[in-house]
Amino acid sequence: MLFKLLLTISIITAATSVQTSYVVAAQTKPKQQQSVTYSCPMHPDFKSKKPGRCPKCGMTLRPDTPAPTPQPSPSPAEATTEKYSFSSLQIPNVRVLDQTGESLDFYSDLIKGRNVAINFIFTTCTTVCPVLTATFRRVQAELEKSQSDVKLISISVDPTVDTPERLRDFAEKFNAGPGWTFVTGDKTEIDSLLQRLGAGGGNKTDPSSMILIGNDPADLWTRTYGLSSPTVIMKVITDTSSRK
Repeated sequence: MLFKLLLTISIITAATSVQTSYVVAAQTKPKQQQSVTYSCPMHPDFKSKKPGRCPKCGMTLRPDTPAPTPQPSPSPAEATTEKYSFSSLQIPNVRVLDQTGESLDFYSDLIKGRNVAINFIFTTCTTVCPVLTATFRRVQAELEKSQSDVKLISISVDPTVDTPERLRDFAEKFNAGPGWTFVTGDKTEIDSLLQRLGAGGGNKTDPSSMILIGNDPADLWTRTYGLSSPTVIMKVITDTSSRK
C-alpha cells in the first residue's frame, strides 16, 4: 500500500511539473512583431515599409495593418482629406489655353484672388476621368445653388492630344457651365504645372484622383479624394473658401 501511495504521488508531482513548465514557456514566449505596411490613400497600389509620403502625389502614407477584428473601412472622403504644405507662391504663371482656345496666364487669370477647385483629366480616359468629371458637374450644380463664386478647373494631363477643341467637346458632353475652365497647352509647360501642383508629371497611365482646393486670398490649400461624394467635396470647398 505504501509503495502504491508513493508511486501515485510521484506521478501527480511529475504531471504538475510538466504542466507548469508548459504554462511558463507559453507566457514567456516572445510575441512575433507584426510588420506594418503603409500605403497612399490616392494610390493604394503604392506600398512602403516605412512612413513617409507618396512619391506620386505627396500625400501622407497611412498604416494599413489589418485590424484584429473586422472593422468597416473608412470612406475615401474621411480617409483622404488633408491640409498640407503648399502655397500659391508655388503655382507657376505658365501660358495655357482654355477650351475656347483663349490664351491665359494660369495663375494670374485663373487662380489669383479666387477660390478654386482643380482636378486632373484627359479626354481619352475611360476609367476614372469620366467619374471625376461627372462628380465635378454635380459639385458645380451645388455651387450654383448656393450662389458660391468658387471656380472649377480641369487640367489635361495629355495636352498633346487634348486640343482646345477636344476639351470643348468634352466639356459639352458633361454639360459644364460657366466658371469651369478646361486647361491644355504646350506639353512642357503643362507637365511643369502638373509637377508644381503635386499631380505628377503628366503620366496619363496613372491619372491622379486628387482634387486640389485653394483659397488664394488666404493662401490656404488642401486636397481631397476626387471620387468622394459631391456632398463631401462641397463641404471641403465650403470650409476652405470660408477661411479669411
